[in-house]
Amino acid sequence: MSIYTKRDILRLAEEKDVEFIRLQFTDLFGNLKNVAITSSQLEKALNNECMFDGSSIDGFARMEESDMYLYPDPDTFTVFPWRPQQGKVARLICDVYRPDRTPFEGDPRYILKKVVKEAEELGFQFDVGPECEFFLFHTDDDGNPTTISHERAGYFDLGPMDLGENIRRDIVLTLEDMGFEMESSHHEIAPAQHEIDFRYSDALTTADNIMTFKLTVKTIARRNGLHATFMPKPRYGTNGSGMHTNMSLSRDGKNLFWDEKDPLSLSREAYYFIGGLLEHIRGITAIANPIINSYKRLVPGYEAPVYVAWSPRSKTSLIRIPERKGENTRIELRSPDPSCNPYLTLAVCLAAGLDGIKRQILPPPNVDKNLFSMSEQEREELGIAPLPRNLDESLLALESDELLMEVLGERAGKRYVLEKKQEWAQYSAQVSDWEISQYLYRI
Repeated sequence: MSIYTKRDILRLAEEKDVEFIRLQFTDLFGNLKNVAITSSQLEKALNNECMFDGSSIDGFARMEESDMYLYPDPDTFTVFPWRPQQGKVARLICDVYRPDRTPFEGDPRYILKKVVKEAEELGFQFDVGPECEFFLFHTDDDGNPTTISHERAGYFDLGPMDLGENIRRDIVLTLEDMGFEMESSHHEIAPAQHEIDFRYSDALTTADNIMTFKLTVKTIARRNGLHATFMPKPRYGTNGSGMHTNMSLSRDGKNLFWDEKDPLSLSREAYYFIGGLLEHIRGITAIANPIINSYKRLVPGYEAPVYVAWSPRSKTSLIRIPERKGENTRIELRSPDPSCNPYLTLAVCLAAGLDGIKRQILPPPNVDKNLFSMSEQEREELGIAPLPRNLDESLLALESDELLMEVLGERAGKRYVLEKKQEWAQYSAQVSDWEISQYLYRI
């Protein structure tokens, strides 16, 4: 149910002295786009009459069907706190529609909405809480980003060792001004690495919030002369940035993953949901870890998952069950990273979990050992397989997963795989600095 009507938005824009409105949407690969309008055009936009050229957007329309409509979601209206106090700038997140006024099937927001609707028809609400990590680096004399930082702080360190403490505070306060309910923020393990957590919500709101979060973090960092990056592994030899994704299902306000009679306090639905995630995880990886660099994070020794296993406790597992129980019972998928398109990632995770419930897929026994300290033979005996080791492997898994390709839709699925295969081919053809240092003088 909507919170705001069109009249509400027009009134709020006038009361808050909003002069410019950004009509935002997300392309297939998780890049935030926008069309800016003045307040005089706001009513036209709210009547779904604003168009843009979709042929120029990655993964969108072909040249012969380039004209697309933007349908603003009134509930996403917010004023940017960092813009001028007079002639303020606001935003509305939009759905993308075709010229014939039908939803564009390649719109990531629409793809997530489809799966959420399926869950609702089964009586489920899907709630998600992300844990977003990022790095803060210096820029060079021309303002270009670097991977340089003078900071040497570690996990949970504080100022003055944590040089990013003040910027992190500014980010949190800005997000609160924009309506976020903030839960915690702290320095992460690697130097210059940070984590800020906001309260869980329904899947669509959470995906919208992740996109807003990334924009806000980058904006506040730049205002402080730094560059914020959500690149999963910007530095070799240290921890990368993840986006651990906490998920739960509820019905009539009751958490369906909790069963106090179970030894692990998990319900049958929770076990089936885990089973579905594990069944489809190789294909999910192509969406949740979508770039070449994603797989530099998924290596042993840096707390990122490498093997397909689940555990109530072990942080070396792909899926973990956090300690808080009761209505806070949830499943934590530890593989996604913040370079992913959150709409697509939540869509395929939910679809996989629902498939597990429908087909009653039980997961294998949980493994509470340190997976990194086990021998390869021990893992093989327990049937523990590795996650895809690179983008190419995960794309092959995605292509062969009928359920996930159906979720993406024929057109968006094929376009996603094609573009990512081209990315892999370009990367594979490059001659790296490592190759030069290893081979140039020796061979």
